[in-house]
Amino acid sequence: MSTTAPARASSARPRRGSMSFGRWFSELGWRHVVGVLAIVFAAFPLVYLVAASLHEKGSLTDLFGPVSTANYSALSSTMFWTWMGNSVVIAVATSIGTVLMGAAAAYAFSRYRFSGRRVGLTSLLIIQMFPQMLAFVAIFLLLISLGDVIPALGLNSKVALICVYLGGALGVNTFLMYGFFNTVPRELDEAAKIDGATHAQIYWTIILRLVAPVLAVVGLLSFISTFGEFIIARSVLQSEDNWTLAVGLYGWVSSLLEANWGLFAAGAVIATLPVLALFLYLQKYIVGGLTAGAVKG
Repeated sequence: MSTTAPARASSARPRRGSMSFGRWFSELGWRHVVGVLAIVFAAFPLVYLVAASLHEKGSLTDLFGPVSTANYSALSSTMFWTWMGNSVVIAVATSIGTVLMGAAAAYAFSRYRFSGRRVGLTSLLIIQMFPQMLAFVAIFLLLISLGDVIPALGLNSKVALICVYLGGALGVNTFLMYGFFNTVPRELDEAAKIDGATHAQIYWTIILRLVAPVLAVVGLLSFISTFGEFIIARSVLQSEDNWTLAVGLYGWVSSLLEANWGLFAAGAVIATLPVLALFLYLQKYIVGGLTAGAVKG
């Protein structure tokens, strides 16, 4: 009697793997479908761009034509690599300046208590609600006047463009760093002060090392946004030698009758490599830098 009861109980249990297709699809299957559609949606522009760059005649309609690397070879006879160098220099300088400025501001807001602190944080957030590109007319007129006094900071200057980008470096970046700085215990500062460390030593040797993930995230976001920025760069940079990559590539397709889509596609593919390389190098910091700051605001 006792031996047959467990057998009946085991036979009454549903077998694993006997889930019907309808139930599986309603619980798990639809997620796979959504995932596949998302991958296709995200990958299609990339595949389209690569196919257009490898087309012998640079066609955007006949993507299954003869494959050729002529468009990539033709880039060497253009100003493409000069534009690439300008974009990299401007993006690197802007990202470094953004990290230094944002970290200093976030450290001050996080560690010190002073009058106007809350108003300052709120003002940075409100100002950041308006994109910097809305002021490109004012920036253009300002650089014209400034160039009469300091030519290096006037129109057609890469230094002036970097300064313009750094003018909008605070705001969201400061808030992102501010939340991360608040996760660093203040006891570390107090212990360092007892050991005789100055505020500068605490900031450069202790705090910045502990907040390296958020510094990497802010630097990456600044590099990406600056590397592909067009409106302000087009307004400030006048000569072809100083153009950034976004401005130069636009010049190839700005005329509908003389648009060279093959060179444009090949240049766009190569332009993704610096951003991709930097993203892969800093990916271990990205998740931690974006999430840890939300623990304590």
